[in-house]
Amino acid sequence: MKIVLFAGGVGSRLWPLSRKNAPKQFGKIIGDKTMLQLAVDKLFPEFSWSDVFISTGKHYAEHVFEQLPNLPQANVLVEPEMRDVGPAVGLVTAQFVKRSPDEPIALLWGSDHLVREEELFRTSLKTAEKLIKQNGDQIIFIGQKPRFASQNLGYIEFGSQTDEVNNLPVYAFKGFKYRPHLSTAEKWVKDGHHSWNLGYFVTTPRFLWKLFEQSAPALFAQLKQISDAVDTPEYDKVLHKMYPQVEKISFDNAVLEKMDPSYGSVISVDLGWSDIGAWEALKEALEKNESDNVIKGNALVEDSQDSLIFNFTKQLVVGIDLEEMVIVNTDDVVLVCPKGSVPKIKDIVAGLQGTPNEHLV
Repeated sequence: MKIVLFAGGVGSRLWPLSRKNAPKQFGKIIGDKTMLQLAVDKLFPEFSWSDVFISTGKHYAEHVFEQLPNLPQANVLVEPEMRDVGPAVGLVTAQFVKRSPDEPIALLWGSDHLVREEELFRTSLKTAEKLIKQNGDQIIFIGQKPRFASQNLGYIEFGSQTDEVNNLPVYAFKGFKYRPHLSTAEKWVKDGHHSWNLGYFVTTPRFLWKLFEQSAPALFAQLKQISDAVDTPEYDKVLHKMYPQVEKISFDNAVLEKMDPSYGSVISVDLGWSDIGAWEALKEALEKNESDNVIKGNALVEDSQDSLIFNFTKQLVVGIDLEEMVIVNTDDVVLVCPKGSVPKIKDIVAGLQGTPNEHLV
């Protein structure tokens, strides 16, 4: 099975650590390894370097080569420009359908995810691979059992159990649910028929290609021109001509929402998964208790709780009487805000465009 990790996002919700030229997946947010390195590490030893592929933008390819020296250079799949998730998945599919159409492929949006139960994660992937080898005309979604009623995550709805493989139950896929109200999320956590949608799934390139053709014919027609040129001298020319023209659309909108649910199955497991794409999510992932402070770097806090202080400088950061606060100190930016205001960071970053502080984006 081939594994494709997508590592092309900018990650403005983790600004000022994550920047356009140095996104979060290439930063050392947890420990001494970057998020990309941690994401790849959890695939071994069940998978080999030759089976691992990284999909990223052309501006980030050098980061990938530098951080993953054991990865074959041909395994870095480069987008000439960013066109949203739908085209990104389509471009990967266009290449694999030409080279290995029936070999199972796992697509993982996880270059900035934290997975604590790594062995279970690998077992889930191998289980999905086994199911796809039995029937390549389906998609196996891997979801995280919800730990709490999150309103910021998408959910997978599933029905009754249809199989059991490697001691893992497999359920019938029913559909996707998006960012619910709190009361709805609380019901979903309790009913045992919903998982957090991680963007992890396993299928075959041939089946995924078929779904693009059926659900997004205009996008498929453009991607097919690229696919036809794979492994020919014309590939780069066709790629750089066609890809910037494709519609910017999410993969869910382009394909998954139009898929017949009978083609899907769900593995719902507790991977100890966290999306650390925003500061408050990072705190939730690292804390033992909600009231804990999460601190990195040279910092001193007194009479404070439920706060995150990340200091990436040699300066001492001192916090007194903090509650539910985020403080991030870098060489050129100091961010201070309540945890609940973290979503506004994205707007602040967007507002820096065209100003004297644009270089900080």
